[in-house]
Amino acid sequence: MTTFWMAYLTALSFASGLCVGSFLNVCILRIPAGQSIVRPRSRCPACGEWIAWYDNLPVLSYLLLQGKCRHCRGLISPRYPLIELLTGLLFLAVWNRYGFTAQTPLYWVAISGLIFGSVVDLDHFILPDRVTLGGIASGLVFSALVPSLQGELVWSGALVRSAVGALVGAGILYAVAVAGRWWLKQDAMGLGDVKLLGAIGAWLGVQAVLFTLVVSSAIGALFGVILIAIDGLKWKSRIPFGPFIAGASVVWMLGGDHAWNWYLTWIQGGQ
Repeated sequence: MTTFWMAYLTALSFASGLCVGSFLNVCILRIPAGQSIVRPRSRCPACGEWIAWYDNLPVLSYLLLQGKCRHCRGLISPRYPLIELLTGLLFLAVWNRYGFTAQTPLYWVAISGLIFGSVVDLDHFILPDRVTLGGIASGLVFSALVPSLQGELVWSGALVRSAVGALVGAGILYAVAVAGRWWLKQDAMGLGDVKLLGAIGAWLGVQAVLFTLVVSSAIGALFGVILIAIDGLKWKSRIPFGPFIAGASVVWMLGGDHAWNWYLTWIQGGQ
């Protein structure tokens, strides 16, 4: 492939991610509220004016308008372009690693769902079933259709790996939830998190579940310690765990699998 076409496809991957990120902003705002994601068009939350298509271009319009509504000059939340930019960069990273393989569009779908679920979890402390249960179902289906998603050559082996991954992922966190309820006398883990790790297992397999659990727990604990240090020991706010699970699973897709395999090899060599 020529340099021109490689550059073109790279730019197209990034631009596609920006557009999907813009669509995710609509989903994040409307789906939890029970609103249609098709109609009506977007409005300015401050003045209620319709937003024209040329003021709704991902990232670019925000920069050209200097983060303000064209009509009332009210401030536009920087979260919108940040989600668009994050999605674009992750699409680009997937393309750079997997290129012309079936994993590229499938991981784009998975990452889109994870971004949507994570932001909804941050806003409402809930992980939608369309992300968690839908993730389990789609992981099983796509693993059978594209066995390479599970590192297999035949659909039956990939389907078994996917099913085992879903059971292990959901089972581990469900055990943590039960133990936490018994030990702390309160919910230590939401069922949404349980189902989300099950979806990760269905898409990525058992090894990804273990990696995701270790990395998300470490980052979540560190984040909690930082908040306690900032706010003092009286800090009692809940921290949604879903975004940490999602983030760790994306790290796996983008190279964490190599780091995990190296670690396991190193451990086995030390024995």
